[in-house]
Amino acid sequence: MGDLEIRAAVAEDVPAIVGMLADDPLGAQRESPDDLGPYLAALERLTADPNQRLVVAICEGRVVGTLQLTIVPGLSRRGATRSIIEGVRVNADERDSGLGTRFIEWALEESRRENCQLVQLTSDSTRTDAHRFYERLGFTASHVGFKMHL
Repeated sequence: MGDLEIRAAVAEDVPAIVGMLADDPLGAQRESPDDLGPYLAALERLTADPNQRLVVAICEGRVVGTLQLTIVPGLSRRGATRSIIEGVRVNADERDSGLGTRFIEWALEESRRENCQLVQLTSDSTRTDAHRFYERLGFTASHVGFKMHL
C-alpha cells in the first residue's frame, strides 16, 4: 500500500463506493449499482449535514475504501458526544494490506478531534472476519443491536 489520502467523498466517487457496498453477499442483496440516483441524493444530504463525514480512501489515484463517520451529541453519559462508524468497506484487492486499520485509526483520530468520549459501530452478525478485525483494534462487543425495517 502506497501513499493513502483520506478525503470527503464527492459525486465522482459514488460509483466506486456503491461498487464496494455491493461487493459481498449481504450488499449484493440490498445495493443497486445500476441506479446511482438514490446514492447521489444521499451524498447531497450527507454533505449538507455538519455531523456527517462520508470519506473515501484514495491510493494511486483510485478509490480503495470508504466509511461514514457520524458525530452524535447526546445527553446520556453526562452530555457525552459519541461517534458512529458505519459502512466501512475496503476494495477486495486491498484487504490484508493494512488499509482497514489505517482507515479506522483515521476515524478514531477524527472522533477525538470532535471531543467524542465514545466510538461505536455495528457489524452484521455474519461478518465474523470483521468482528475479529474490530476486536483486534480494541473494540468490545458490548451490546446487542436491534433493527426494524420501515
